[in-house]
Amino acid sequence: MRRTIYLLLGLVFGTGILSSCSDYLESDQYFKDRMTIEKVFASKPYSEEWLAHVYSDMTGQCADVANKRNTPHCFADDMYYGGDDADFGVTGSGATFSYNIFHTGSYSENAKQATWTQAYRGIRNATTFIQNIHMNTELTETEIADYRAQARFARAYYYWILLRKYGPIPLLPEEGIDYNDSYDDIATPRSSYEKCADYISSEMLLAAKDLKLTRDPYSEVARPTKGAALAARAKALLFAASPLMNGNTDDYAMALVDDEGNQLLSTTYDEEKWAKAAAAARDVMELGVYELFTVNYKTSGNIAYPATIDPPYDPEFSDKDWPNGWKNIDCFESYRSLFNGTATGDNPELIFTRGDNGDEQVAGMVANQLPIIADGWSNNGVTQKQVDAYYMNDGTDSPGKDREIGRGDGSNRLTGFVTQADVDAGMYKPLPTGVSLQYANREPRFYASVAYSGSIWHMQNATLPQDREKQVFYYRGGGNGYTNTLAWLRTGIGMKKFVHPGDTNEGGVPGGGPLVVRKLEPAIRYADILLMYAEALNELDGTYQIPSWDGSTTYTISRDVNEMKKGIRPVRIRAGVPDYTEDVYGDKDLFRATLKRERQIELMGEGKRYYDLRRWKDAPAEESLPIYGCNVLMDEANRELFHTPVNSWGLQSTFSDKMWFWPISHSELKRNKRLTQNPGWTSND
Repeated sequence: MRRTIYLLLGLVFGTGILSSCSDYLESDQYFKDRMTIEKVFASKPYSEEWLAHVYSDMTGQCADVANKRNTPHCFADDMYYGGDDADFGVTGSGATFSYNIFHTGSYSENAKQATWTQAYRGIRNATTFIQNIHMNTELTETEIADYRAQARFARAYYYWILLRKYGPIPLLPEEGIDYNDSYDDIATPRSSYEKCADYISSEMLLAAKDLKLTRDPYSEVARPTKGAALAARAKALLFAASPLMNGNTDDYAMALVDDEGNQLLSTTYDEEKWAKAAAAARDVMELGVYELFTVNYKTSGNIAYPATIDPPYDPEFSDKDWPNGWKNIDCFESYRSLFNGTATGDNPELIFTRGDNGDEQVAGMVANQLPIIADGWSNNGVTQKQVDAYYMNDGTDSPGKDREIGRGDGSNRLTGFVTQADVDAGMYKPLPTGVSLQYANREPRFYASVAYSGSIWHMQNATLPQDREKQVFYYRGGGNGYTNTLAWLRTGIGMKKFVHPGDTNEGGVPGGGPLVVRKLEPAIRYADILLMYAEALNELDGTYQIPSWDGSTTYTISRDVNEMKKGIRPVRIRAGVPDYTEDVYGDKDLFRATLKRERQIELMGEGKRYYDLRRWKDAPAEESLPIYGCNVLMDEANRELFHTPVNSWGLQSTFSDKMWFWPISHSELKRNKRLTQNPGWTSND
């Protein structure tokens, strides 16, 4: 073991801290006490510490849901961030990195590159664990199998993190690399996207065999289960089936090659990839472990937890209890509580999470969403496009939807504002007085996610009672609108997803202070799997026989509308909106467009939209559109003009081919002579 310890190119070619190969690779120098590998893995406590260390690199830029400083990929054309409005070099993982730099591809090849180093370091640590945990005599065989499976999951998940960000990446040999070999001898080329996805799939299958079906929802909340492995596998296979990676003959795909000229994206379309992705999603569904999170119907309440607001009557869903209808659930609270820290580790929808993933992650997002009046930074908001994506409460489109970007139906946006007489009459719930009628009668997910001007910020944890229950308008001159600082909403539309009614950021802590309720990161949740299942089925013309993950049965996979409804209906019912019409289900193109909209709404702010737009090949159209929002220069005396959408001058947008995948850093290209750059980016600094 001293002669050949498993080494990953991410460390040899990634850390930039090696004085020499031999100095770094002696195994007795790796562990903090300079123990030998044999001694480490003979000890149960040290083995468990090593496994915990395997997970440690899944934070920061390797997180799925995080604040802008770590994961700007949570922000696309739906949600934006402000605050970092200047470029001060963008060379380190924590350097200033504005939304405009991010959204226009103006970053350098060396920006946000901690993902590469962290992921390959995690892969190396996981592989060392996999290869040596068998030596432990203080663990039972069952514990050894579970621990090894956890490390295998982590290794495959690190590869998945790399694959979705950088595209095809090097897969390292299982047998390890001799540290006596030169850099040139151990240089490794990029594998094709298909090969990477298949490897992740096969590794997740191996992990699933020995992972527990369930875990303690509190002490083991951040450890993977059988379902987590199968869900991650489904995601990798769905991406591999998607247009960017499946039958792509565009110039970009032709230019993305390894060092020998082999194309790394499949140019031959294979419909069966969609069937395999559908079957993988169904594997998760068939476990019988997961369901969407719901909150019971409330007949009374208060301003922070109001009585349930009934959706408009629907003959199919209003009179039926969950899961066949919404009669006995609170659709607003079900969605809000899923993200704001109310739902805990026993949440049946949560498939994989890193737990409470640190101050600069979900809590940091919330600190940037809270308004100035709550000592927040008032930087994270949503775009007019996202506001328009939400349905009315009867499932129809909002008046004036997408009018400014040329996609509207010719209707005009509503004018006028909620009056006290409206409130007294019980109209337009939950809107208070003074709110634009453009925000009236929307679906529950809208009210759980969007901080429209005039919404109530509850801040129930505020020290002083007078600091609680505040109506916040974003008009210029009002204290929470446009200012000459960096802390203001560029579209005049804020974000409430992830915000708990108790949240306040007293003291102005950037990463979220002690009065911000801690949240579990929703890395993979069941709603995503359901939507993935429906999406994959929709793309099929043929019928396929696909074995289940464990070979216990064989699925017949086809474009079966009844099966597609299994993916759509629960998500829609929980949201309090009717199911799609039969016309939508019957038209593959219309269903695809509607499904994309459903993902945009349901998964907003969860790090999915940025990657969805790319795998669908929709990014050139969607990310090049101008970003619209309220006219933030208008004061309250001109409130109708404030609510007349304009091109947000503080936010820029464009898309170029180089933005399909993230660039590989120059330092990695120098260290690995067989590593090729993504098209459009430079290979030399």
